[in-house]
Amino acid sequence: MNKELIIRSGSDYVDFALLKDGKLIELQRDEDDNKFAVGDVFIAKLKKTVPGLNAAFVNVGYEKDAFLHYHDLGPKLPSLLKFIKRVSTGRLKDYSLKNFPFEKDIDKDGSIAQVLKSNQSVLVQVVKEPISTKGPRISSEISIAGRYLVLVPFSDRISISQKIEDRDEKNRLKRLVKSITPKGFGVIVRTVAEGKKVAELDRDLQNLYDRWVAMSKKLHKAHLPSKVLGEMNKASSILRDIFNDSFTSIYVDDETLYLQIKDYVQEIAPKKESIVKLYQSKVPIFEKFGIERQIKTSFGRTVSTAKGAYLVIEHTEALHVIDVNSGNRSNKAKSQEETALEVNLIAATEIARQLSLRDMGGIIVVDFIDMVKAENRKALFNHFRNEMKDDRAKHKILPPSKFGLIQMTRQRVRPEMNIKTAEEHPNGLNGKEVEAPIVLIDKIKQDLDQIIKKDYKKVTLNTHPFIAAFLTKGFPSIRSKWYFEHKKWVKILPRDAYTYLEYHFKDKNGDIIKL
Repeated sequence: MNKELIIRSGSDYVDFALLKDGKLIELQRDEDDNKFAVGDVFIAKLKKTVPGLNAAFVNVGYEKDAFLHYHDLGPKLPSLLKFIKRVSTGRLKDYSLKNFPFEKDIDKDGSIAQVLKSNQSVLVQVVKEPISTKGPRISSEISIAGRYLVLVPFSDRISISQKIEDRDEKNRLKRLVKSITPKGFGVIVRTVAEGKKVAELDRDLQNLYDRWVAMSKKLHKAHLPSKVLGEMNKASSILRDIFNDSFTSIYVDDETLYLQIKDYVQEIAPKKESIVKLYQSKVPIFEKFGIERQIKTSFGRTVSTAKGAYLVIEHTEALHVIDVNSGNRSNKAKSQEETALEVNLIAATEIARQLSLRDMGGIIVVDFIDMVKAENRKALFNHFRNEMKDDRAKHKILPPSKFGLIQMTRQRVRPEMNIKTAEEHPNGLNGKEVEAPIVLIDKIKQDLDQIIKKDYKKVTLNTHPFIAAFLTKGFPSIRSKWYFEHKKWVKILPRDAYTYLEYHFKDKNGDIIKL
């Protein structure tokens, strides 16, 4: 398995595309104006408490007040408030917490009005970025994430990632981390810490502690609201969270960013420094690696999958709905049940990719093709869960219902990635849009691949004149590329009566080839 990270830099944004064996599985954008990223810490002022919601609204400087629920306060809130007050007034200048007297924990089922008051200063961390009409969601349980560890102030717990399954390794890590953790702090050990030596863990912990001290220094005489700890730049945070030994290359088209990433990789994985490369070709980097094409074919309302099946993805205010369709999938050789299972398994793999790629969150309902047999429904459920294993967002999947529906939730912490794939109608119809030609061309190519396997002697494609021109013009034309791949010439005949998205393959007798 090859993993490549392709980084494109613009004047006010940076795009990150993660490829797995050449296929786009994750796409993120870092924009200069994003002042409320997940992980940012603010010293802010409480606007008002709402006992009916058992929550408070906090002014963090965004146009809409941030939402702070009682369950996101953390049990150590009294100790945190005491620390903020002493540091802000200059009475406390030792930020180590080793001699800091902790307060009693708050009641887990208490009321927010009992522990917080209007206009009170509070230290909060963004856990969900502003989405749609909602302001950021925040927590006062502060944590500072590193490569191997997460530092949690005002705690004494050492937690190990559940993805580390080896019991001996868990015990080893717990012993090591306990021996190096400063008093007054807890630590969460991340999955990538598995097998690491104490020196690497200690270096990571020291960096996190230094960030805590730097943040604490800013609290003295800080204006309210203000950011006191920012997430590291997007490139470093992505590498921190996803980088592992399976990465084969990282390409960057900006020299300054290239040097920053090279330095960071040298720090976290010195042996992998050589995989960071500066891209200098005149061909745009996303074009070179086929990312633009994959974006066009992956972000529309309709998404094609293997063997002619396709998905229809609808977005509503309350939830996302994904419909699985068999399309022109042939079922001559198999029963309807077997065909349904095959299409559903293909669709489940693509849906797992789409959820990560678009960063879809909230409630998601998938309408798979109905299957009668319980063992087939179970096989689909297990396959879908397995495909979702690599998804870094928290999610929960329910077994298929009798109607063939799978319901799931997926954590949403930032706005969904939404890319427009429709283009202006070529006939110049005012306000009308159609899917980009490249989306249709990919569907035509999939059909052609199946036709070639059936060894038709003569193949003709009838299609709209605009699509016919798109396929035949230029050198090498798309039709020429088909010939070089299959050693079979496809005759293309434009048909004025066809709609823009209509096409048919015909055999030597002029009969439509059914797939």
